Amino acid sequence: MSRIVAVLAALFLSLAVPAFAQQPPSAAPTEQVETGTMAAPEGVIDASGADTPFGAGLPILETFLRADIVVKAVMIALVLASLWSWAIIFNKLFLLSGLKSKAKKFEKVFWSGQSLDELYQQFGASNDHPLSAVFIAALREWRRAFEGGNLRETLLPGVKERIEKAMNVTILRETDGLERQLGQLATIGAIAPFVGLFGTVWGIMNSFTAIAARHDTTLATVAPGIAEALFATALGLFAAIPAVIFYNRFVAEIGRYTNQLDAFAEEFSAILSRQLDEKVR
Repeated sequence: MSRIVAVLAALFLSLAVPAFAQQPPSAAPTEQVETGTMAAPEGVIDASGADTPFGAGLPILETFLRADIVVKAVMIALVLASLWSWAIIFNKLFLLSGLKSKAKKFEKVFWSGQSLDELYQQFGASNDHPLSAVFIAALREWRRAFEGGNLRETLLPGVKERIEKAMNVTILRETDGLERQLGQLATIGAIAPFVGLFGTVWGIMNSFTAIAARHDTTLATVAPGIAEALFATALGLFAAIPAVIFYNRFVAEIGRYTNQLDAFAEEFSAILSRQLDEKVR
């Protein structure tokens, strides 16, 4: 990630570096000294940049202000998309980090040897992460099976099936919550380069229009439109690259967390099933 940020920073800096005008070569002096070496011409002043202050090129802000209204709209849209994607990225980073920490604490308490009733009282009031949600959903269904008294053996398969369905539904609901807004990251990562390309094409069209109107093909005529085009492309990549990287990372992490939920559901289902079999004996 740091390398990508460095590359993008270098790209933006390259747009901000002033373009130095190329000076025509000076005519070679005709006088020579007796030794055969070229004599330095007297009275010649080197003005190759004396009147060109550093920074007189096309910095980022000036490039934006000089751009066409369509290119400006493209740039603003890409900046907003980049800001939105980073907001989603930081939100998911904090969310997944907190869930991992809570999952470790929950599993440590769950396997500490406490009874199910004690665990239910402890986590029933603070159901704030998926593992505890799966535990509470299964235990509630398990407790409902004994509300009418002793459980008959003929009803045992139905109770086990309801417990498993309650945990599966809870896992699906919690997974959907974790995957929320990931689709927006995928959309930004897929569309932003094409939006930047649209700004690039439009900027190049403006350059050709300026050439046709002024009948001038010098760098001063062509450079502004080309700079706008490249700047739109850079903004498209700046918005798309982090979105794609973190989208893939979040999908992988959520997949691993879902597998952790499934494994816990299988283990807890086996524990409840064993206790149900003992109660009906």
